[in-house]
Order: sequence, then C-alpha cells, then structure tokens
Amino acid sequence: MRKIYFLVALLLTNIYSFSQIPKAPDRKEGDGPWSQLIIRGVTLINGTGAPAVGPVDIVVEKNRIVNIVNVGSPGRKVDEKYRPKLKEGGKELNCEGMYLLPGLIDVHGHIGGEAQGVTAEYVFKLWMAHGITTIRDPGCFNGLDWTLDEKQKSAQNLITAPRIFAYTVFGQNAKQPIANPEQAIEWVHDNAKRGADGIKFFGAAPAIMDAAIRENKKIGLRSCCHHAQTDVARWNILNSARAGMTSMEHWYGLPEALFTDKTVQDFPPDYNYADEQNRFEEAGNLWKQAAPPFSDHWNKVMNELIALDFTIDPTFNIYDANRDLQRARRAEWHEFYTMPSLCKFYEPSRQSHGSYWHNWGTEQEVAWKENYRLWMAFINEYKNRGGRVTTGSDNGFIYQTYGFGYIRELELLREAGFHPLEVIRSATLYGAQLLGADKEIGSVEIGKLADMMIVEENPLQNLQVLYGTGAIKLTDDNKVVRVGGVKYTIKDGIVYDAKKLLADVKKMVDDGKQKTGWQLKQPGMQ
Repeated sequence: MRKIYFLVALLLTNIYSFSQIPKAPDRKEGDGPWSQLIIRGVTLINGTGAPAVGPVDIVVEKNRIVNIVNVGSPGRKVDEKYRPKLKEGGKELNCEGMYLLPGLIDVHGHIGGEAQGVTAEYVFKLWMAHGITTIRDPGCFNGLDWTLDEKQKSAQNLITAPRIFAYTVFGQNAKQPIANPEQAIEWVHDNAKRGADGIKFFGAAPAIMDAAIRENKKIGLRSCCHHAQTDVARWNILNSARAGMTSMEHWYGLPEALFTDKTVQDFPPDYNYADEQNRFEEAGNLWKQAAPPFSDHWNKVMNELIALDFTIDPTFNIYDANRDLQRARRAEWHEFYTMPSLCKFYEPSRQSHGSYWHNWGTEQEVAWKENYRLWMAFINEYKNRGGRVTTGSDNGFIYQTYGFGYIRELELLREAGFHPLEVIRSATLYGAQLLGADKEIGSVEIGKLADMMIVEENPLQNLQVLYGTGAIKLTDDNKVVRVGGVKYTIKDGIVYDAKKLLADVKKMVDDGKQKTGWQLKQPGMQ
C-alpha cells in the first residue's frame, strides 16, 4: 500500500509541481492609502446579493470602509449637503456614472510555473488588472516558504499583488512518503506550524484521508480536494465532506458519488491515466454515467452536501476549451497579454499538463457540451437550495490566461443559470466565507477592508465589460468601440490604475516576442 501511494503521489507531483519562478518586484504602482479617501457618485453592487444602488459616496480611512452614504437618485443632481466632507489631507475620486464592486476572489489561483515561463509580477498584475484582490493558491507549487514570503509582502503592500491564502499539497516536504494515519496527523501539524492556511488533497488511502482531514479541521485549518481518478473509486466527495473538508475543486468525485449502477467510472480497457488525452476525453463522458438530474439519489447527495455546509468551487472555465477548442485558442487577449512561452505551453504536447490536444475533435467536444449541461444543472440547483458555490480559475493551463480566464468563469456561472447578482456574490462574499475571511473582505460594508474594483460600465448588463480587453459596442454613428475593462482596483485603500497594470503586462509580452521572435500562429500552420 505504501509503495502504491508513493507512486500515485509522485505522478501527481510531476504533473502539477513547478520550480520556483521569479518573485514580484518591490511595488511601484498604486496611490495611497490616505488618511481619508472619498469615492464620489458610484453605483454600488455590494456583493451580498443586494441590487445595485446609487449614487453613493464611499468613505475610506486608510484601509477601512468607514461610511457609505446615499447621496441621491438616478437622473437628479446630487445635493451637496448630503455628501460627506473631505478632511484635510484627504483624497477625492470622482466616479460618477461608474460601478463599484467588492474586490474579486479567485479561490483556485496557482501563482504561475516555470514550465509556463511566467513571473509572479506577470501573474499578479493580470489578476489585479481584473479586479482580483484575493487569491487562494491551492498547492503552493513554488514551495510553501516562497508562497508565504509573497503572502507577507502582499499583506504589507510591499508588492503589487492580491492577498494570498496558501494551501499546501498534502504530503509536500514530508520526511518520508505518508503511509499511515499517524504519519498523516504528524504532517498536518507540521504543515500548520510552517504557516500554511490549509491543505489541498488529490487523494490517498481512506484511513489516511480521514485522519488528515479531521485533524486539519480540529486544529482550525481548511482544506480542499481535486479528487483524482487514481483514488476516487475509494474516496469521493461524500467521504471528504463527512470528514470535514471545506471544499471540492473542479467536479471530480461528485459524479462518482452520484453513481447508482456502478462504483468505478466506465474506463475503456486501454485507458491510461498518464495519457492526458485519454484522461480528459473519458472525463467528458463521466456526468452521463451519474444519476440523472432531480432523481432520488441525485437529490440525496446534494442535500447531504448542503447540510454539511460543503462548498463547491467548479472552475468551469478551465475545461471550457474542451467544448470549443478553436474559440479558446483564438481568444482575443492571447495576442497582447499571453506570454509567448505560455502560448507555447498551451499547444498540443505530451509533456505540458493540460495540452492534451493529441486528437481532439467533434466527438470530444459534443461529449463535453453534454457533460457541462449536466454539471451546470447540479451546480445551479446546489446554489438554489442554499449551497455555497465559489469562483476559481485554475488559470495558466488549457488556454486560460490569468485574470481573463477568471472573468470567463463568471460568464459560465451565468450560463449555468445564476443571476448576475448571484455570480458577483459567488465571486466575492462566498469566496471570503470559504476562506474564513468574510469579516474582513468579500463585500462592500462599513468596517471591512477597502478591497474594491471600479468599472465604467454596468457588469450586471454584460459581464464581458470586466475583461481587460473590454466589450464591443457600436455607436449611433456606426463606429465600433471598446468599452469597459476595470478602471481602478483598490486593495487596502491603495488605488491602482488597472489599465496601467495591463499596459505593464503588454510590455512584458512585447519584450518576450522581441526576445524570441515569436508570432501568434495556430498549431500545425505555417
């Protein structure tokens, strides 16, 4: 058993681990914080599910929201007597006609990797340019110490970066391969002592999983799991939730819990998990093997997970290319904001993780479209019954570029049936609740940290205005224009010009092109 677990852990480590990438440089961007910052005249979408309201003035002192004042109604001139007064040394930000939301939270945000050829600065600036002010790093593949150092610098605003929650891969830096519950418990305590915020699991023997999850919860840390096919036949999402796990990633382990006529996925005889085309092609057939929507077993599993206060982080976007590969690889931001090395990483390959386009075509895409239909039905109903659904991106793989892929995740929740206000709540308040940080972040409320984003267009009408590339509109005089893109990202009361951050990223990409002579071409074409 010990040897089998070690081999599985080694396989997963090889797939997901990276060497350390260059850390973020000292912060040069952002203005503030000020003794007082007043954001004037915005329409507020506060992240709780409440409808938009405005115009309001929002008062920040240093890094805290201290007041939210309704100063009028649409179509009427603001009566100045209702406005909070600017104190000496304070700063005003005129945002009349704009929309303000809480800072977005990406609860599945890997901080790059050497194989992708990106730096922390590149990743962090793309996140911040899209209004993402908090991320959970599920794995700390640059190493826990590396991640904790960046976390501390971000907390002190010494670098331009989101807040970071560090979840270590189970068994990372263990003295020896974990082969029994006692070793699992010892590692859980060592992980906590090193400063991790939680653990990310891929799977292990049931006794080991049970001991580790329960002990981790007992000492006050949180956990998540990508229930890998290598262990899901003996430990699925229900087992994790019953043991006290906080959330599941993607959807692995959920269809398996919904099986009624089998206990193992219907693998072809020649299936090999290490062959990624094999792995992901067959994953596209998995949901149709589960109990049908609203059947007795389907309902039973859902209701138990909700009763256990279990969170689902679907990361719809990361498999979006499986439904339409041409669309994903031709996304308009690749030309300007995707590093040449990252574009290369996305191309068909037997080495790069998630580049499994060995022979991908109509049959695979049709199967994955049906997979999404059934998957989305579960997630939407889970939300409707009171279950917590969050937003994570898993970007840096499968044609999903940091920041841009996260906004795509919001669009896909909308496709699943979420109201735009429910989408924003999943991206803000529910993410904060998952992290145990909702007393400080996740909504725009008095007393919370000043983590916010401001956009000139209404994202409730069109989530695409949150992309760094904005959205297309046609003017009355027949001119095509780009609108949207985040204007300001505010973290800890520090105001960042989001478009300037994107310009910095574009320069990194331009420099990469010049250095390598790279040009955007489609795979196999000259």
